[in-house]
Amino acid sequence: MSRRPVAVAASLLTVLALGALSACSGNSSASTSSGGSGGTPTVKLMAGGLDKQIYLPYQLAQQLGFYKKYGVDVQLSTEQDGGVGAEEAMASGQVDMAGAWYNHTIEFQAKGKAVEDVVQLSGAPGEREMCTKKSGVTSGADFKGKTLGVTDLGSGTDTLTQFLAAKKGVKTGQFHRIGVGAGSTAIAALQNGKVDCVMTTQPTVAAIEKKGVGTSAIDLATTRGATAAMGGAYPAASVLARTDWVNSHKDTVQRVVDALVATMHWINTHSTADIANKLPTSFVSNQLVSKADYITALTQDKGQFLPDGIMPAGGPKTSLATEQLVGNVKGSVDLSKTFTNEFALQANKTEGFKTTTTPAGPTG
Repeated sequence: MSRRPVAVAASLLTVLALGALSACSGNSSASTSSGGSGGTPTVKLMAGGLDKQIYLPYQLAQQLGFYKKYGVDVQLSTEQDGGVGAEEAMASGQVDMAGAWYNHTIEFQAKGKAVEDVVQLSGAPGEREMCTKKSGVTSGADFKGKTLGVTDLGSGTDTLTQFLAAKKGVKTGQFHRIGVGAGSTAIAALQNGKVDCVMTTQPTVAAIEKKGVGTSAIDLATTRGATAAMGGAYPAASVLARTDWVNSHKDTVQRVVDALVATMHWINTHSTADIANKLPTSFVSNQLVSKADYITALTQDKGQFLPDGIMPAGGPKTSLATEQLVGNVKGSVDLSKTFTNEFALQANKTEGFKTTTTPAGPTG
């Protein structure tokens, strides 16, 4: 998902900023050359906010040692406030892969760029429309005349906000959208009356509720909630890569997908407390939330994660309909070129995992 600032304490931002600068130095071709002992391939992967619950699988795979287990050195970095988005960094070759939302593949194709989703981690955006009590907002129909906060203009939350309005017949010109980031800046926007609502994720949602400055008006945080609000599962968190890079690095891609599919299976078979215990302390306990808050929030929204990394049937069609309704995509789109289940299916087969997600076909 594009341009999503991280929601963590200042100390963590400093650490991640240094990591991002390090990970983005050099060129993509150099990053994938064999290096280290045994010629282990190295992959640079930038995520749209490593500390966000919607993107936790990337870091969790590292913490569990799964990248190492499957023979790939994944160098993680995170988007910075005001910096280049993960998907744009991937498309320009600054990094090899992006931990971002699936819908960007559709937008890239509309712009003549070949980018594909190689493993699907969630079937819902993991977002909630958090609104002040006096806003009176309970659905997109109530957006008229309101000021709505999004991560940034042009981001995935911006697209979703416009979609929720359009579904209820409210035109974009009938409400105001402003970028408020995430974490402390999003909370401040609600607290100071700068916005009536803000679309955001955990753990920011938990912090807003704890401070009493807003409540969840629209649930897009679970597959069930997304289906009710959007008409179908909405594939969000994924791993995106340029199609030409995927075709020339199939073995490396398979290793990354193997690690992430194993991670999704681990998430599905472990408690939220187990998950929190494996993540970096700064992710689960910081100036916004306590560890107990984090676990409660994850328990509430864990339903967004898919257990097997497979793109769900109908998901691409829902995403395309969203892009078309808000006007981001006007021409024809070949959905078969925006995602592949090849690597995820192989990963599940290799490990003997039972798959429960119905795979999307070529038409989505």
